[in-house]
Amino acid sequence: MGFWQDIRLRFDKLNSLEKIIAINVVFFVLPFILSTVFFLFKTSISGWFNYVELSANIKTTIFRPWTILSYGFFHASFGHIFWNMMLLYISGGLMLNLFKEKLLLNSFFVGIMAGGFTYLIAYNVFPVFSAVEGSLIGSSAGVMAVLIFMASYMPNSPIRVLVFSVPLKYIALLFIFIDLVQIPQSNAGGHVAHLGGALWGYIYQRQFLQGNDIGAWFMNGFDSIKKTLSSKPRRKRPKTARKTTATDAVDQKKIDAILDKIASSGYESLTKAEKGYLFRAGKQ
Repeated sequence: MGFWQDIRLRFDKLNSLEKIIAINVVFFVLPFILSTVFFLFKTSISGWFNYVELSANIKTTIFRPWTILSYGFFHASFGHIFWNMMLLYISGGLMLNLFKEKLLLNSFFVGIMAGGFTYLIAYNVFPVFSAVEGSLIGSSAGVMAVLIFMASYMPNSPIRVLVFSVPLKYIALLFIFIDLVQIPQSNAGGHVAHLGGALWGYIYQRQFLQGNDIGAWFMNGFDSIKKTLSSKPRRKRPKTARKTTATDAVDQKKIDAILDKIASSGYESLTKAEKGYLFRAGKQ
């Protein structure tokens, strides 16, 4: 087995959360390796970053539409990527314990886009940014979307911080507070984007509780493109009827009652049986 084939097989075994983290790490390390290679060959690659970061200039962004998403895969420093991936690992892990992987992907990637659009709007509407030529990188908006989704869904879930257990809602509120007060201090564009991602996470969660998966368009679109580009036509297999058993059936009234209980008293108020039922329903 070749080296790259082995890497691909290992990557395929990862879940969606682990793949997101792995891709971010690769895109963080890759520029340093390329810089060394180009240096040895006396070649410069300066300016390439302009084609992946999100520019505050709307005209530039129109001609580089991919940057509304690509900016989320690059980070400015080790601390930047470390804390982003750590927070994503915690909040994303909570999400995968209850929901399908597509919900995580929709939350994260649409969160990055929501943060990017919020950044563009802020820099082209508010007078304080009128003379600023800004650019944006980092996955923080997507991370905030996942964090706020889960903090809204299960606010009292305890998170271990050193020797203390802190309810998830307080961690989320702390990050939102930091972003708000830091806007006039430094990295205003980054903090604005974080808040845009957080807003998406909250709206997505509220709509999801009502049965509206408003973020499903992202992975549905991705799957459609992937299917279109697939070079190998698949044979249609004969459909086999599957009987729905009492165990498989989902009682929507029971689900609604559980969701109402979460909305009024929090996730931790559920019984073990209710949590198990909600988990099984989320996987169907």
